[in-house]
Amino acid sequence: MKQDTAAKTLRVAVDVGGTFTDVCIFDELDQSTRVAKVPSTPHDPMEAVVAGVRSAGVDLSAVTLFSHGTTVATNALITRRFPAAAMVCSEGFRDILEIRDGTKDELWDSYVDVGAPYIKRRNRYEVPERINYVGSIVTALDEDKARDIARILRRKGVLTVAVCFMNSYVNDTHERRMRDILIEEIPGVTVSTSSEILPEIFEYDRASTTVANAVLAPLVSGYVNRLEGSLRADGYDGDLLLLHSGGGSMTPAMVDRYPARLAASGIAAGAIAVADIASRCGYPNAIGLDMGGTSSDISLVYDGEIRTTKRWQVEYGFPICFPSIEVLTIGAGGGSLAWIDEAGSLRNGPQSAGAAPGPACYRRGGTEPTNTDANLVLGRLGESLIGGELTLDADAAREAVRAGIAERLDLDVDTAASNIIQVANANMADAVRLLSIRRGYDPRDFVLVVCGGAGALHGAALAKELSIPTVVVPAHPGITSAQGCLLVNIRHDLSAMFQHTASDVDPAELESEFALLEKEGLARLRHEGVDEDRMRIDRSISMRYAGQWRSLTVTADDQDGFLDRAVELFHEEHERDYSFRRDDVAVEIYQIGVRAIGETPKPRFLHQDASDAPVPSPLSVRQVYFDEVGGRVSTPVFDRDELIAGNSIDGPAIIDQLDSTTVIPPSTTAVVDEWGNIRIHIHQEQQ
Repeated sequence: MKQDTAAKTLRVAVDVGGTFTDVCIFDELDQSTRVAKVPSTPHDPMEAVVAGVRSAGVDLSAVTLFSHGTTVATNALITRRFPAAAMVCSEGFRDILEIRDGTKDELWDSYVDVGAPYIKRRNRYEVPERINYVGSIVTALDEDKARDIARILRRKGVLTVAVCFMNSYVNDTHERRMRDILIEEIPGVTVSTSSEILPEIFEYDRASTTVANAVLAPLVSGYVNRLEGSLRADGYDGDLLLLHSGGGSMTPAMVDRYPARLAASGIAAGAIAVADIASRCGYPNAIGLDMGGTSSDISLVYDGEIRTTKRWQVEYGFPICFPSIEVLTIGAGGGSLAWIDEAGSLRNGPQSAGAAPGPACYRRGGTEPTNTDANLVLGRLGESLIGGELTLDADAAREAVRAGIAERLDLDVDTAASNIIQVANANMADAVRLLSIRRGYDPRDFVLVVCGGAGALHGAALAKELSIPTVVVPAHPGITSAQGCLLVNIRHDLSAMFQHTASDVDPAELESEFALLEKEGLARLRHEGVDEDRMRIDRSISMRYAGQWRSLTVTADDQDGFLDRAVELFHEEHERDYSFRRDDVAVEIYQIGVRAIGETPKPRFLHQDASDAPVPSPLSVRQVYFDEVGGRVSTPVFDRDELIAGNSIDGPAIIDQLDSTTVIPPSTTAVVDEWGNIRIHIHQEQQ
């Protein structure tokens, strides 16, 4: 990260979505922000990244930081287009990937099961070895058998291997030796050992995470190295920062070791931006809705902190246990298809027209109605997007809605289009309830921050459904995820098992275990070129009541008495999450963790003083359908670039801009704040 920044004033962030690739350019010189959007290129995402940077006219030699949120890892897990991979496990544990944890996504459907493991059974090999639960060697590694396996893999052309031995989290001697043998026998092989990837108890979670890391390694490393080479060829001489699932970033040097951390790269960026926007607006609690072309990502910020999780999955049954920002993703985007099920009911998503062929109005071959088509029919969208780069065909949209929905339900086209949007909004409202009400949070205590290209189209209606009083539409909602990439630090999460009763722990022993993790965390930051004065270490402890299985993670400091404070914090968190605490029950430490952070410079966004200048004249007036009035009304259309802080607009109104369209329904008021956000206030009678 050390470079000459004397003549460098630009920070660039690129986020690849299912439909569009977004570019956000922040100029430190005048604190200005500009954006660009180009269609995504699913066959090779790098093409859209390079095209987006070039279309924005960015001189890469003037760029001091380039940050990237990528869907390469996510898409690979979804499509299962993996390179030849193998797994080496302890004798007797070959079928752990099929046995899993015994759960099902569709609990009551005996005909539906999880997908096949990422590595087929014929490519999983057993080697005699055994280490017991305290780390003692019971059966030494059979090195002759290990070499035989390595030679078989070399003949089969396998270049990436997951090594998952029983109890390796407490003693990694056999896994390290197996890795050495594989490297000796197979030139160019990539080896992921479970003791390095996830040194934790629970065999299946550790194996699943290690396998995901192994199958992604060649794909992600190849993509990152190609992109880094392309940027350097065009003049960028800094580090390429890749956003990872935990809400931090890492350089290509660490991506080579932990590619699975990028499996939720893009969706984490939006949540980070939501937290920053809400904080600047003075809201400690926020629900984020990032609605793009294919899906909607919903996140929650409480008391300034983004909710995180340690167990998540791209595909059910295959957990990835790296820390991740908790984001609930549903198939509700601009390209989500409206369809009629076998019972004659209207459905919306999760199927999507995607970037190709896209909605019917794109005139790229799509014929089925989508949310974008419905919004165009209702007049909420204009007939062009991305500043005129994409022209929309209103007639094609009407025909898709008519043939696909209206005729089949005996409705007029406007009513059918309105129903399509209402079903999409209901799906998103249900998802918000799962992430808030189900966890004990009242949506009425939150602000709704809407982003993505389609979020501002639906935000006010969703807030009304959930009784949320205020909606915040960022200055550039369509590129919010890209903006989030500019706000992250380099970050590494490390953990170690430490199972003891809290009251019996030797503080010196606990401090020694923390010191080992901190040493590794600092080593990783130095490997990535982070200056010493920008390094920071945060501690955490996972605890549970004696007899419990699940644990809660609380923060810890490095001062005297930190364990007693952590125990009290655990009691408080347990009461908040589960509505009870047990001070009379012993508290067990389950695991300890550290977060190694390398702080990166953050952009300072332009602040404007509110003005009493009148609202500029609208660009046009068009007939827009609103459910509140049951028909079309004359609605002014404003150019967002002409609005300034202090402007107030009563609904109904439409606000157009390059990367999004904002709908201001009747009985709402939109105010432009000092940060350039539009705050939509839902009138009391509408809640």
